[in-house]
Amino acid sequence: MSEERLADRAYTGIVQIINDDALMTGDRLPAEARLAEMFGMSRTVVREALVRLASDGITEARRGAGSFVKRRPSERLGAHMPMADLAATLGTYEVRFVLEAEAARLAAQRRSAAQLAEIEMRLAELRSALLSSAPAHDEDWLLHRAIFEATANTAFVSIFDHLHDEVLRILKAGVDISRSRPPEVIAAMMGEHDAIVEAIGAQDAESAALTMRWHLSQGRKRLMP
Repeated sequence: MSEERLADRAYTGIVQIINDDALMTGDRLPAEARLAEMFGMSRTVVREALVRLASDGITEARRGAGSFVKRRPSERLGAHMPMADLAATLGTYEVRFVLEAEAARLAAQRRSAAQLAEIEMRLAELRSALLSSAPAHDEDWLLHRAIFEATANTAFVSIFDHLHDEVLRILKAGVDISRSRPPEVIAAMMGEHDAIVEAIGAQDAESAALTMRWHLSQGRKRLMP
């Protein structure tokens, strides 16, 4: 098995420890050497898994003290994806930060009037779905895809389409988890989309990229309690 797949297993195993042992924010994880022993893996593989967990906002490393729980993955995530897929699915955020921020930047620079109208229509459909408590993941996907279309670069669209299954799982989970929380959470999600579209409409490329990145970072946080 490749080290990449082993790191996925270690990532999943650490999340399972957090859940099974009911570790809370601020609790210390077992030492790196102990985790390697528990999983029957090298410390290098465990270290890679911990780096990825930190990147996903689940753990944080403290120099000389070890790794600690930063956020617990929402238990509702299990309704949308096997925990074994969590590492790979959350890993798409790293790709999306790069891909979607640049797509938003290019869309702001290149979008036509017709493409802006399409984006605004998709935004309105997402708003309607979110506010009606109807399933909203397809509308969310189509809004993001319309932004990719506005880059006038088919390679961007092809790459985004390749991520469809992983992204859709995240979108479903994000809406479901957000709806289990106070209404302000859904309002914040909608406000982030509004800001992205407003920047694209104003042809403010830098703002479009920044607001997209902010939206994605907030979306990843919403998957945690």
